[in-house]
Amino acid sequence: MDLSILEKNLLYEFKDKSLLDESCRHSSYVNEQPFENLRDNERLEFLGDAVLNLVVGHILMTQYPELTEGDLSRMRAGLVNEFQLAKVAKSMDLGAYLQLGKGEIQTEGRKKKSILADTFEAIIAAVYLDGGFDAAFRFVERHFSRQIHSIAKPTLNYDYKSQLQEEVQVTQGAPVYTVIQENGPDHDKTFVIQISVGDLCTEGVGKSKKNAEQDAARKALELLGSVL
Repeated sequence: MDLSILEKNLLYEFKDKSLLDESCRHSSYVNEQPFENLRDNERLEFLGDAVLNLVVGHILMTQYPELTEGDLSRMRAGLVNEFQLAKVAKSMDLGAYLQLGKGEIQTEGRKKKSILADTFEAIIAAVYLDGGFDAAFRFVERHFSRQIHSIAKPTLNYDYKSQLQEEVQVTQGAPVYTVIQENGPDHDKTFVIQISVGDLCTEGVGKSKKNAEQDAARKALELLGSVL
């Protein structure tokens, strides 16, 4: 497969082309080539996830020096998730360059958000291994600049429960909140609350039931790629 056009879309030219080739190679493809001694992109995906979180965390700390660790974590989660990664991957037509097995091709694997997101993380790792951290930093900053600069700063006491209700009520019904744990003495309790709606299930933690519910709702929105 000629990956030169993909390199142009990535705005990065590899010294070691085999790294880019490996980053586009899904396990389903490797499983169908048992005698080729090929490696899939899962190890690169693992490394790329770490590099991406480090770079985005660094950028957010620099851009928002006044924010707390919790606020920075929530902002990063709103940027570094399957929805956002797949969106960036689609913008560079990454799906056209995926090496997939026949089964994944038949089930439109080139359009699957999970595969696109994982492959993009693998490409970040490939850039890191090929050009070092500075190259990876510039790569992530370039492709996430719009999202990073447009993301809203966290609003104090933002009502994630109401946002989640609006997101899911039409298609999946009302979220159900259930207290699954209460830890600590009466004057210093910590609550763990589970939220379930459709196939989605998350847990939130807080020093009050209200805070735990908000935490659970925020995590559900992160999974939906909709957290503000």
